[in-house]
Amino acid sequence: METGATKLMGIINLNEDSFYAPSRAASVDAFRRRADDLLGRGADILDIGACSSRPGAKEIDAEEEWARLSPVVETIARDFAGVPFSIDTYRASVVLLAYQAMGPFIVNDISAGEWDEALLPVTGRLGLRYVAMHHQGTFATMHAPYAYDDVVASVKAWFRDFAVRARDAGVADWILDPGFGFSKSNEDNQLLFDRLDELKSFRRPILVGVSRKRFIWQPRGLTPDTCGDAVREYEERARSLGASIIRTHL
Repeated sequence: METGATKLMGIINLNEDSFYAPSRAASVDAFRRRADDLLGRGADILDIGACSSRPGAKEIDAEEEWARLSPVVETIARDFAGVPFSIDTYRASVVLLAYQAMGPFIVNDISAGEWDEALLPVTGRLGLRYVAMHHQGTFATMHAPYAYDDVVASVKAWFRDFAVRARDAGVADWILDPGFGFSKSNEDNQLLFDRLDELKSFRRPILVGVSRKRFIWQPRGLTPDTCGDAVREYEERARSLGASIIRTHL
């Protein structure tokens, strides 16, 4: 388990489809501006992703994903030395190409290795840090609410299974992401958040990504654009509940 101050992971979406427009950076120049802004506002890690995972998003193929990522990865390698980055991808081929171009980074995988059987072994072989996010289903179905007798118990059982898969693949340094907003109703998300400290039993760093999520703004009659104050309240509470990393739009 990590100790010390909670780290901020700032979000940069390398596409024009992600649900929160200010996070989008569809060109290298836009990426630079967004990266500089996030770092200036206190981000410790920058998280880049080329494939939108919002509800209803269209899945892109690996070639298009890398075409969006590669100019930014080259820029990172040249101009952002020393800045920790994570790459939001579920494809082993993208991890390999990015590693060849920029060296070590954090793999931030919404599928937890379920959609590409090569991803966990590649991550283990390269010795990369890894974020495993709880979800159910496929890219097309992962936003549908699932029926849980006890969402916290189900998430804990899921991560116990993942821990075995990670060990078998040689992934030693992994981070637990409860997957707020994925495969859960608003009520499930809230209950899981309220009981976040129960996940500390895994003795793994916990990443919390609640920024602009529906379970915060919808019950309050807000929108993704008007829920900033509510999000900040949740993020502050997440710190007190044991979050090691807050993934946020800032």
